[in-house]
Amino acid sequence: MSTAVGYSGLFGLTGYRYIVVAFIARLPLAMSQLGTLLLVATTTKSYTQAGICAGALAVCNAVGAPWFGSLTDRHGQSRVLMFQCVAGTIGLFATVATRYFDLHWVATAVVAALTGFVLPQVGQLARVRWRPIIVGRKADDRLVGTAFSYEGAADEASFVVGPVLVGAAAAALGTWAPLLAAAVLLGLFGIQFARHPSSCFAPTPVGTSKAPLWTAAFTVLVAAQFFIGNLFGSIQTGTTLLTQLAGHPESSGLFHALLGIGSVSAGIALGRLTKAPNHPKRLLLFATAMWILSLPLLAVDNLTLLAAELVILGFAIAPYMITTFTLGELITHRSRTATAMTLLAGATGLGYATGAALAGRLVDEGGVAPAFKVTLAATTLAFVLAVGAKRLLSRTTHAN
Repeated sequence: MSTAVGYSGLFGLTGYRYIVVAFIARLPLAMSQLGTLLLVATTTKSYTQAGICAGALAVCNAVGAPWFGSLTDRHGQSRVLMFQCVAGTIGLFATVATRYFDLHWVATAVVAALTGFVLPQVGQLARVRWRPIIVGRKADDRLVGTAFSYEGAADEASFVVGPVLVGAAAAALGTWAPLLAAAVLLGLFGIQFARHPSSCFAPTPVGTSKAPLWTAAFTVLVAAQFFIGNLFGSIQTGTTLLTQLAGHPESSGLFHALLGIGSVSAGIALGRLTKAPNHPKRLLLFATAMWILSLPLLAVDNLTLLAAELVILGFAIAPYMITTFTLGELITHRSRTATAMTLLAGATGLGYATGAALAGRLVDEGGVAPAFKVTLAATTLAFVLAVGAKRLLSRTTHAN
C-alpha cells in the first residue's frame, strides 16, 4: 500500500469535507492559549500574570478534557461535543470581555479557567473515530497507522495555523481579536464536527467501563506528554518576550508557528513508512533527537537564530507525539479510548501550563534565556524517561 493510496483511501472513508471541518474545529484550542497569553501580556504588562491566565486555561483543559472524554465513552460524542462547543464559544467571548472592561487580571484567570475546562479536544476525539470507521467499512487495517500519522500531523498543523491566525488577527485588529476569532470558529466548525455522521462510527457507548486504564505503561505515556507540554509552554513564553524586545510583539504567533513547520513535515513523512514499527524504540529515537535539537536554544538571543532553531526542533516533535498517542491507543481497552486520548492531551495541557507559568516567572526576573532552559530541562527529562521505560513499553505492547 503506497502512502498516496493510503492517504487518499483514508480520506475517502469520510470525505474531504469532514477532514476540513475536523481540522478547523481544532484551531480554537490551538489559538486560545497563545491568544490569552498575548492579550493579558499586552493589557497588564506582566508575563507572570499572562502565564498564569494562559496556564489556568491549559490546566483546566487538562482536567476537563479527560472528564468529557469519559462522558463520550459512555454516552457518545455528539451530545457531549455540542455542549462543549457552545459553552467554549461563550467562554472565549467572556475572556475578552474581562480585559475590555479592564477587570482585575484574576477575573480573567477565572474565566479562562472555566473556558479551558469546557473546550473540546477535537483532535483526540477524531483519533478515536478512525479505527471504528476503518473496521466498520472493511478498509485495510493498515490505514489505522496512516490515520494516526495524519492526526498527529494535523494536530501539529493546527499549532502552525493557530499561531499564524493569532498573529495575523492581533496585527490587523488588536490583541483582543484572536480569541474572538477562535470563538467564531468553534461555534461554526466545532458544532459541525459534533453533528457529523462520522460520530456514529465512534466506539459504541458502553456505560461505565471497568477496563483498567492507569497501568504503569500508560503512566509513562502521560509523563511523556507532560514534558512535551513543558516544551510548548516555555518556548511560547520565551518567543513572546523575544519578539516584544525586538519591537514586534504581534509576530509572536508567527514565530511560534515555525515550530510546527518541521513538525508537520516529519509527521506526514512518518505516515509514509510501511514497515511495522517498533513503537518503544521509535519513542526513544525521537526523544533523543528532541533533546539534541533543543540544545542550541541556549544560544538564541535574536529573532534570526530563534526562527532557525524553531524549524529544526520541530522535526522531532510530531513523530514523538504520534508515537506516544499510538502507544496509548494500542495499550488501552477500546471502551476507554476516548478517555485515554484526552488524558494524554490533558497531560500536554498541564505541562504547557507548568512550563508557561515557570517560564513566565523566570523571564520577568531574568530575560529570555531562563525560559529556554525550562525547554531544555523538559527535553532532557523526556529523553531519560524514554530510556528508562523502553523495556516496560516493549513488554506491554507485545502483551496487547
